[in-house]
Amino acid sequence: MKDIKQSTEEVKRRIKSMGVVKLTVLALMIAGTVCSFVFNDYIFPADSVFNRGISDSEFINDLLAFVPKIIQAARITTVILVFTTAGLAALNRAFHKNQRQITVVRLINNMVKCVATVIIIIAVLALWGIDTTALITGAGVLTLIVGLGMQSLISDVVAGLFIVLENEFNVGDIVTIDGFRGTVVSIGIRTTKLDALGNIKIVNNSDIRGVLNQTVNPSTAKSLIDIEYGESLERVEGIVKTKLPDIKVEGVLGSISYDGVAALGASGVTLQFTALCNEGDIFAVQREMNKRLKTMLDENGVGIPFNQLVVHMANNDSNR
Repeated sequence: MKDIKQSTEEVKRRIKSMGVVKLTVLALMIAGTVCSFVFNDYIFPADSVFNRGISDSEFINDLLAFVPKIIQAARITTVILVFTTAGLAALNRAFHKNQRQITVVRLINNMVKCVATVIIIIAVLALWGIDTTALITGAGVLTLIVGLGMQSLISDVVAGLFIVLENEFNVGDIVTIDGFRGTVVSIGIRTTKLDALGNIKIVNNSDIRGVLNQTVNPSTAKSLIDIEYGESLERVEGIVKTKLPDIKVEGVLGSISYDGVAALGASGVTLQFTALCNEGDIFAVQREMNKRLKTMLDENGVGIPFNQLVVHMANNDSNR
């Protein structure tokens, strides 16, 4: 829930920082469109100032005749943008309750923007008298040719759709892809972006293999503490049994558990302690566990070993 709230707040901040300019431009376009409808009878009739050729220059008359077409194109663009913006705003407002919804909405936003752009281009060209039927047919053939040469791009798009539909991971999840561990900041039509300590890794969707999603279930923070061989294991475990329940670490889900002897090392006996936590807190939890456990052992006189090197000196009786 914490990651979901942070992701939602980040979206809101971006909307506030970038949305003001976009909304201002859209408002100006709406105002211009309303004015064009108000003065419709002065702009578009054949005897309007734009169409009757008021100048002796043919070039200027052609420019003036083109103004009504530009206004009509602005009308169409404004109407499509208004409906698109309103629809996306309603979609974003209705579906932001969990990470999957946020991921799907972002993908839909990208697709809707692409479709709206294509519709605007076709509508404007049709308004200016260009045969869009032939254009669409030609675009279909061109798409087929381009598609054969851009199979990797198509693979990226299809892989991105399956990532979202199969709910493999969502925006805000912590995943490991090709050895890179990071937080998913976006799942686009072509690429997925991971953030790790400010470093953004961009991965093509079709190149994503063997994803390790580390936020589906709580993760295990592990602390390994060595004690000297000279220490009594029964005494140390008695101290752990008595003192460990009093140790509280922020981010731990439940309590810290003692798992027993993990290894017999070169210099000491390794004790293992584990605790459940969210993946986003795992490093902070491990550091704090190491600190608290070290303090607990120090306060009870349990020695932690240093690396030791034993040197054997051979006696050479022949040199005596």
